[in-house]
Amino acid sequence: MASVYHSLLSVKHVPQVYNRVMDHISAHINGSVPPKKGSKAAAERATERGELMQFFMERLNMARVRDGLGKLTMPRMGKILEAIPTKDLYYLKTVCMQSKDFSKKFWWEINPKNHTPQAKAKAAKKWEERKQEEKRQKYRDYYNNL
Repeated sequence: MASVYHSLLSVKHVPQVYNRVMDHISAHINGSVPPKKGSKAAAERATERGELMQFFMERLNMARVRDGLGKLTMPRMGKILEAIPTKDLYYLKTVCMQSKDFSKKFWWEINPKNHTPQAKAKAAKKWEERKQEEKRQKYRDYYNNL
């Protein structure tokens, strides 16, 4: 009896459950292991929305580093852009690329307060005033140089 008890407790007979490498839990749920970053499978899973988020993150982080701010992460970009449809992200990309300061334009465009009717009227009024001032300045420059 003692030898049977001793043999059951010996290390040789205990399965080595804790010593073997374990698979990711998703391997048991859906039969596949999630792809690692940089792998071919990860490249196949990439989406156009993810690529746009990556594009915005890289461009914004350049400006943030320049300004001494911390870098944005992909989860944070996801939270910032979650309410914006993918087709609007393409528009946002175009508008930001055409502006002088990518970061400034990006943050202005995603702020919903800038797209209310009152804000649009205020921006249109400011635009007209700026155009009128440019005309006046051009007129002054012309006649001052005569």
